[in-house]
Parts: sequence; C-alpha cells; structure tokens
Amino acid sequence: MAKTAGKKAPTKSEIVENIAKATELSKKQVNAVLENLTAEIKKGLKGAGVFQIPGLVKIEKRKVPARPARKGVPNPFKPGELMNVKAKPATTKIKVRPLKNLKAMA
Repeated sequence: MAKTAGKKAPTKSEIVENIAKATELSKKQVNAVLENLTAEIKKGLKGAGVFQIPGLVKIEKRKVPARPARKGVPNPFKPGELMNVKAKPATTKIKVRPLKNLKAMA
C-alpha cells in the first residue's frame, strides 16, 4: 500500500490529548486507561492466546512449528537450479484481525 504524502498516523500524545478532550478526563487518566488496556491484552494473549476489543479488533497468538532443513529444492528464481533451504525454529506470531465496526470505518 502506498502512503499519501503529508498524512501521518497520530502520535500517542496526540491520541491521549484528543481522548482527554472528548471525554473530559485528564491526560493522566487516559494514559492510565491505555496502560491498563496494554496489560489486559498481554494477560489475554498469555492465557487464552486471544484478546478482542469488541467491534474493533481481534488479536490472536499462534504457534508456528519448526521447519526442517531441506536439500535439493528447486530454485524459484533460477529454473533448473537446485538449492538448500535452512531450518527455521518454532516461532510465535501475532495476528490482528479487523472486526465489523472497524471494517465499516474504512
């Protein structure tokens, strides 16, 4: 996706300031809510492996198994040539999926 010139994502302080104005809370209170949300996401991913902000996003943790090394694999960039593929260790990936309300915003 190409980014348009001049448009940047808002910084954390801009987000905190906008939420504070809209809700008439102090910036400290908004920061505390964001910190607690971060802690809840961490707790959810460690426990069940999934966390959902209703209507917005679903965050899932997935374990990807290790892949063994392979020899004599066809090279996709040079037809007719064989190559060796290194082994890859097991990893944990995080997948963030948009939900209905977030899709409707775009």
